[in-house]
Amino acid sequence: MSRPHIVARSATFSVLLASFVLTGCYSSSKPSAPTVAFSKLAAAYQESPYKTDIIEDRDYKKDAIEGRVTGARPGQRIVLYAKTDGRWGVCRQPGTPFTNIETDGRWKASVHLGIQYAALLVDPTYNPPEQTESLPTVGNGVVALAVVNGEGAAPLLPSPKILNFSGYEWTTSTGPIFHAGSRNFFDPQNVWTDERGALHLRISGSPGKWTAAELKLTRSLGYGTYRFQLRDVSHLEPSALLTLITWDGVGTESTRRELDVELGRWGELENTNVNYVVQPYYVPANIVAFRVPPGAYTHFFRWEPGQVMFSTLAGSGNTGDRVINRHVFTSGVPSSRGESVRIALYVFHKGHIPLKNENEVIIDKFEYLP
Repeated sequence: MSRPHIVARSATFSVLLASFVLTGCYSSSKPSAPTVAFSKLAAAYQESPYKTDIIEDRDYKKDAIEGRVTGARPGQRIVLYAKTDGRWGVCRQPGTPFTNIETDGRWKASVHLGIQYAALLVDPTYNPPEQTESLPTVGNGVVALAVVNGEGAAPLLPSPKILNFSGYEWTTSTGPIFHAGSRNFFDPQNVWTDERGALHLRISGSPGKWTAAELKLTRSLGYGTYRFQLRDVSHLEPSALLTLITWDGVGTESTRRELDVELGRWGELENTNVNYVVQPYYVPANIVAFRVPPGAYTHFFRWEPGQVMFSTLAGSGNTGDRVINRHVFTSGVPSSRGESVRIALYVFHKGHIPLKNENEVIIDKFEYLP
């Protein structure tokens, strides 16, 4: 081989070697992603899932929890959540929802007991939701997160199930969850569709151990018309409630983008049996209550920016069917963002007339029109 060829190959090798060294240096100097981890777990919440005399905003028992962060930037902090009764709730430290990180990356705090715990490493400007059904994901101020089960045995809950109804995919709720300030145990076995495609929801069990039913759409539909065609529900006992709502599961009662059609008598024999509600319900202008006689009805609401019109029609709700009631809300109407439809049949345990028997309802059809 001639000397010019040897020189050329040597030069090429030198360039490749230099490129490899520089690339290696660049890769090794790239900072790794921040992490958050637990080093000491809190105990698992062990209350009976069927216990109903629990107050939604009660003072939970507390325990200590600790962890460590790597790669945090100045000003970043920890937000801790505990999951109990179907929702994640912020574990507030004295006067703040945040936990500070020590100079060595360690952190420690007190948390209310839950089945699971979550630690979020967040930016200084992050505003954590007080309650949420689903944890925030990394991004939009959340830098890293970790989730662990509580220490010790926790109640075993049935697995949720997916089903199709009226051409949509729905998922069932499971375990103890608060609705209207009343704690129910939701069992997926209480929700099913029959051979004609109608949806059945059931309250089953016995006094002291009732189980309820709930399902929700797996996607958000946004503004439009929501129609629910029901068979007669006049047989429901006074403390059995059927609710047809939109809800995003985040925040507080006034910020969950909740629109309700509530069917039931709230534990009183002589109460009205239908409510139209724009949450929060305690604002007098946000609720219309009335009574319908036995029969099949179609309830629907037309949701637009700044306005929602509720209607109840006799029968299948076709054009020409008798209008039972209609009301337009223009105050406090939420904007659409991330909410989904939910249908639930459950026990209002705060009612004066306790539930005595199993209850079941049948919904023939759900329809959405943009």
